Amino acid sequence: MNINLAGKTALITGSTSGMGFAAARALAASGVTTILHGRTDAHVTAARQKLVQELPKAEVRGVAADFGDRDATDRLIAKEPRVDILVTSAGPTDSRPFFEISDEEWEQFFRIYVMSTVRLSRQYAKHMMARGWGRLIFNAHVLSGYMSGEMVHWGVCKAGLLGLSRGLAENLAGSGVTANAFVPGPTHTEESFKRRAKLPEGKSFADVETEIFEGPLQHSILKRFIHPSEVANLVVFLASEQASAITGAVMRVDGGSIRFPV
Repeated sequence: MNINLAGKTALITGSTSGMGFAAARALAASGVTTILHGRTDAHVTAARQKLVQELPKAEVRGVAADFGDRDATDRLIAKEPRVDILVTSAGPTDSRPFFEISDEEWEQFFRIYVMSTVRLSRQYAKHMMARGWGRLIFNAHVLSGYMSGEMVHWGVCKAGLLGLSRGLAENLAGSGVTANAFVPGPTHTEESFKRRAKLPEGKSFADVETEIFEGPLQHSILKRFIHPSEVANLVVFLASEQASAITGAVMRVDGGSIRFPV
């Protein structure tokens, strides 16, 4: 399948590293004018330099905004008022017991994950509808709403994105604009591997990966970490003309990690 998205512009939030950067790279390679996003100018500049070095012919620009600050979303929109493709992948992870998470921290997570996506979608979807084409693509998680207790606030926000993508799809019915969520499974990003394991002395990454998939992640069919580029392939497909009949969907790229339907 040859996917060519030349002439389209995409904003990928949380795209200075990990899955967000992989999605930005894959979209740029497909001809998309790519807008990188991160919390700070320094992170955005470094990511842009890296992407341009990898893809010298790509048209890449960047914008910094910390979504923990409500006004930051408005400032981002003022700088980039129109895009054809919105991919949201921004947000921190945090592992703590439920009873230690304050109201303020709940509100901060909700602001970063859900409300920033609401505001960006509200802005960009109007222009997409006017042009009769657009893509809203949200990074949820294969365990959205089913996280263990130490990440319940993260799981709740990710579950919110599932509901938002479906609701938006129904609001955009017949407009030529699609809205979908993608749900990655255990993915080997810089941040996620730091959380899962620190390499013990004398053990390689392959050793630790084998132990993890023979232990806590033994339910995985793939039996290895997913590479960010494998997640990015799904993002590019959902952004393409070939995915024009897919909307209101939850698309899994989880390595068969779970048995129940999402």
